[in-house]
Amino acid sequence: MSDVTRVGATEFVRPTDTRLIATRVLDAPRDLVWAAHTQCEHTRNWLLGLEGWQMPVCEIDLRPGGAYRYVFEAPDSPSFSLSGEYREIRDRERIVNSETMNDAPGGTLNTLELIEEDGHTVVRTTVDYPSKELREEIIASGMLDGWAQSYDRLEEYLHSVH
Repeated sequence: MSDVTRVGATEFVRPTDTRLIATRVLDAPRDLVWAAHTQCEHTRNWLLGLEGWQMPVCEIDLRPGGAYRYVFEAPDSPSFSLSGEYREIRDRERIVNSETMNDAPGGTLNTLELIEEDGHTVVRTTVDYPSKELREEIIASGMLDGWAQSYDRLEEYLHSVH
C-alpha cells in the first residue's frame, strides 16, 4: 500500500520503495503553468523551497538533450544547485529530465505531467530515486515542506500574472 503524506494542498505518495509522486491542483490554465515551469522569468519567482531562499542562477535549454541548472541561496545556509538534462518534452503536457544536486553522482529521473481539467491544472511530478535510502534521506531533509511551499508560492504567482 502507498504511503501518503499531505503538506497543505500538496499530496505526496510513495507507491514503491524508490518512487515519490507529488500532486497539486492549481487554479490556472495549463499554458500558464507550463510557462511557469519552463521560462526562467517565471521559474525563479516560485521554485524556491523554504521561505528565504532565492534563485540567482536559472538556465533552461528546453529541448531533448538540453540542460537546465538552478542555483539556490539563502542567508546563513550553504548554496546548492540542481541540474540535469531534458530527456523528453511534450509541449505543455510532459517533461522528463534527469536531476542531480550539486553535480553529485547518481541523481533522479523526474517526470512532470500537466493535466488540464475544467480550467484547473493538475501538476503531477514523479521522482524515481536510485535507492530507497536516498529517497528517505532527501525526504528527511525537509524537502516535502520546501516542495509544498514552492507550490503554494506558484499558486500565488500564477494568480498575480493571470
